[in-house]
Amino acid sequence: MSHDHSPLGATGPATVSVPDLRLVDWAPRPQVSVPVTRVQRASVPAIDVHNHLGRWLTTDWCAPDVAALLRMMDDAGLETVVNLDGLWGDELEANLDRYDRAHPGRFLTFCQVDWTLLRRPGGEREIQDQLRDSAARGARGVKVWKNVGLTVVGPDGELVAPDDQRVVDVLALAGELGLPVLIHVADPKAFFEPLDAHNERFDELVGQPDWSFADRDRYPSFDQLLDAFERLLVATPGTRYIGAHVGCVAEDLDRVERLLNAAPNLVVDIAGRLGELGRQPRRFRRLVEAFPDRVLFGTDAFPLSPEQLEVYLRFLETDDECFDYAPGDDVPPQGRWQISGADLPAHLLPALYAGNARRVLGLDRS
Repeated sequence: MSHDHSPLGATGPATVSVPDLRLVDWAPRPQVSVPVTRVQRASVPAIDVHNHLGRWLTTDWCAPDVAALLRMMDDAGLETVVNLDGLWGDELEANLDRYDRAHPGRFLTFCQVDWTLLRRPGGEREIQDQLRDSAARGARGVKVWKNVGLTVVGPDGELVAPDDQRVVDVLALAGELGLPVLIHVADPKAFFEPLDAHNERFDELVGQPDWSFADRDRYPSFDQLLDAFERLLVATPGTRYIGAHVGCVAEDLDRVERLLNAAPNLVVDIAGRLGELGRQPRRFRRLVEAFPDRVLFGTDAFPLSPEQLEVYLRFLETDDECFDYAPGDDVPPQGRWQISGADLPAHLLPALYAGNARRVLGLDRS
């Protein structure tokens, strides 16, 4: 079948003015006509287990108006938000005062530890003391970031891997203290690949080249970090882990299943990975069906907005196709594609939205 796209009545080449458009500035608008389902409130109460409300990632509070945040949470059916920005010492106290103590039950603040103390001999003992102090102050968990494995070094200047014995000892202590550990190991797989024409996150990395970990002389590979992560999980069976960003490997849900099977102490959140999950919604649905008590709701959307929450709810609760995972952005930040909804069965939603989080966070005992 031939298709003649020449202008009607044209006898020669069409004269079209072609703009001088760089690919990075191209923001195509899909022309498919698909249903739009508005889901502004979760169908059951929800807990966001992965968010940032403090000052760790910003110069000021990520939630400058706590009253407005609470109203938004009420409107969306969000009963509790986990704040990962407690750090330690005075900063932890400031977060606990602003959120947990001022609004009991609505916020749970996690601490962090100062892994740079590992630069000096015996630093792990100082970190353990710091962790005990944070638990005594009221921290409800521990956030471990990707710097463990990528930038944290020991006294010899060598990178400290996630399964380093010093890390194992600290996180085993977290389990003894009753603190769950939300852990982010590595970054998207594309960040460890060469920044070339085949890298699906080229847009993002060319704007933030320091996010690339492709240099094998400086950084371990993605697989090396994930293998170390699995060894850490197995080495600390008494510690409950929340694997951030779908166990840190949202691109490969078969590998997520292997992690979950290898480590009964692991659950995963879906925060910050709709761009990955929405390209494989049926595979994600099978993951939730296979592990209904191991997948948790989280957004990593800060400052949290109704529009961002709505995209998460739409992904989980509808079968809508071809919609934006980052509303308001002309160029999607994690890749130039749209996503489709997972349309999870209603009976799976109570556990995913809140039930699993209550168990892991110890809320079902309080």
